[in-house]
Amino acid sequence: MKIKFPFKAGNTIKEYVIITIGLFVYVASWTTFLIPNQLVGGGVTGISTLIYYATGLPISISFFAFNVILILIGLKTVGWKFGIKTIYGVVMTTIAFQVMPQIIPQDLIQVMALDNGKLISSLLGAAIAGAGVGAVMAQGGSTGGTDILAQIIGKYRNIQPGRFMMSCDLVIIGSLFFISDEPTIGLRLAVVLYGYLIIGMSSYTVDTILSGTKRSVQYFIFSSKYEEIANRISSELNRGVTVITSQGWYSKSEQRVLLVIVRRTESNTIARIVKETDRDAFISKASVSGVYGTGFETLKT
Repeated sequence: MKIKFPFKAGNTIKEYVIITIGLFVYVASWTTFLIPNQLVGGGVTGISTLIYYATGLPISISFFAFNVILILIGLKTVGWKFGIKTIYGVVMTTIAFQVMPQIIPQDLIQVMALDNGKLISSLLGAAIAGAGVGAVMAQGGSTGGTDILAQIIGKYRNIQPGRFMMSCDLVIIGSLFFISDEPTIGLRLAVVLYGYLIIGMSSYTVDTILSGTKRSVQYFIFSSKYEEIANRISSELNRGVTVITSQGWYSKSEQRVLLVIVRRTESNTIARIVKETDRDAFISKASVSGVYGTGFETLKT
């Protein structure tokens, strides 16, 4: 017997499943590539990693402690602005840092990370971590940490959150120079530079994923069977369709044109609907960004 969830409930469950997977991917990249090579990235995870290198205190403990403090301060200063998904993200990341070191085989870490050296591990770890965080952020989630701190600071000071978080990351990674167990100054400087490479690569991956999830496709569909096509798009994709009255310059005859904007992932469905309904239809397709309104992004000022 199939259990059918209401539309909104089903979407919420899907969002939390993706957030959970994204967080475990994020932690897996740290556990596999960065931590075994004594590398560090930014955010509260970076601070917790530095503490782990210096004292041996498990990352999950310090990560959770820092975030609990930030959440309590955040509740008092900015209220619930950072959202339930952030709290969920903090809890799941803490659990992941407890679980992943026991799941990932040591021989896999040896082959994938240690044998390939710090440079390759920095690139792979950053890309995979960025992919995990990108998936989380695409669903409105967060790993907490400096995200919360940026909102707290932003309430009292006119400081851009991105600039503040970048400044924090630069200081966190720079601190590795003083606690690294590398034998020479050159090698200590190298691991710091790898850290800066990590945050750059990770940020690029996050931006790439977020821009990909927000990319949309615009269709102009010319067909004598426009009503049937419009009805199928509305029923099968739950997308709005605009009917435009036009005139062919050569034929001088009036016709209807359908204007449809959908997510990039829905474009194959549009093509299938048109092909099945009218093989002689004329279609114009273009990629668009910055689509705001119901079913797309929320316009923020």
